[in-house]
Amino acid sequence: MQTFIDAVESFGGNLARVQWTYLSLAILCQLVKTAVASRAWRNVVAAAYPERRVPWTGLYGAYLAGVGVNAVIPARGGDVVKLLIAKRRVEGSTYTTLAATIAALMVFDLVVALALLIWAVSIGVLPSLHVLPHLPDFDFGWFFRHPRLALWIVGAIMVVLTIAGVWATRRIAAFRRRVAQGFAVFRDRPRYARTVASWQALDWALRLTTVYWFLRAFGIPADVQNTLLVQVTASLSTVFPFSPGGIGTEQALTLYVLAGEAKRSALLAFSVGQNLTITIVNGVLGFTAILVLLRTLHFRRVVAADAQSRLAEETPPA
Repeated sequence: MQTFIDAVESFGGNLARVQWTYLSLAILCQLVKTAVASRAWRNVVAAAYPERRVPWTGLYGAYLAGVGVNAVIPARGGDVVKLLIAKRRVEGSTYTTLAATIAALMVFDLVVALALLIWAVSIGVLPSLHVLPHLPDFDFGWFFRHPRLALWIVGAIMVVLTIAGVWATRRIAAFRRRVAQGFAVFRDRPRYARTVASWQALDWALRLTTVYWFLRAFGIPADVQNTLLVQVTASLSTVFPFSPGGIGTEQALTLYVLAGEAKRSALLAFSVGQNLTITIVNGVLGFTAILVLLRTLHFRRVVAADAQSRLAEETPPA
C-alpha cells in the first residue's frame, strides 16, 4: 500500500506537468475501446442466440456497467451486473450461456496476453520468481512466500472445481447444452474471424494506443517496447483480482519493468495517473449505464432480487 500512497503523492506533484492533449487522446481511445469490446461480445451472444434479436446498445450498456463496477469493486463483481443486465436485454437468454459467451471472448485475449508475456520473458525484463515476492505492494506475493501452502490451496480449489464440473456434466444435461451454446461462434470459423476476432484485434490495438498516449501525457518515453511492457504489467495485475483494477501490483511491476526510463516519481505518477483516469472514466460510464438500464444505482438489491429466479431457471425439474 505504501507504494500506491507514494504514487498518489507523485501524481499530485507532477500534475502540472501532465500533457492534457495527450491525456485527452488516451481517454478518447479508452472510450472507443469499450464500444469495440462490447461489439465483439454482442456478436458472440448473437451467434449463441441466432433466432433472437440481440441489440448492441443493450449489451454495450451491460458491458459498461460491468467495467464500471469492476473499476471500484474487486473480485470481478462487475461481471455479475453485466450478466444481469444482458439477460434482461436478450429475450430467452440464460445466465449460463451468457457467462459462456464471456469465456469465449477470453480465448482471444488469453492468446494475445500469453504472446506478450512470452515476449517479455524472452527479453528478460520481468522480475524472476525470487524477486516477485519482495516487490512492494505485490498483491499475490504471499503465494510465493508460502509456496507449499499456496499449492495446497490451489490444489484444493482445483479439486472442488473438478468435482463440481464432473457433477454438472453428468447430472445436468441442460447445463452442458447452455455452455456449448455460448461457444457456438467457434463452429463457424469465418464468422468468428470476421465478427469477433477482428473486433478483438481492434480492441487490443486500442489498448496499446491508450497506453501510448498515457506515456506521452506523463512524459515517459513512449516507444513500442515500453508500451507493450506497460500492457503486460496491466494484464499480470488482473490475474488475481484482489484489488480494484490491480492497484498495487500494477504500480510495483511498472516500477520494475520501466526502471531507468524515467525518475521513480515520474513512473509512479504515470502509473497512478493512468489507473486513476481509467477508473474514473469506467466508473462514470458504468454507473451511468446502471442508472439508465436498471433505474437505480442500488444494483446489489437488483442482483439479490434476481437470485431466486436465476436459481429456479438454472435448476432442471426433477
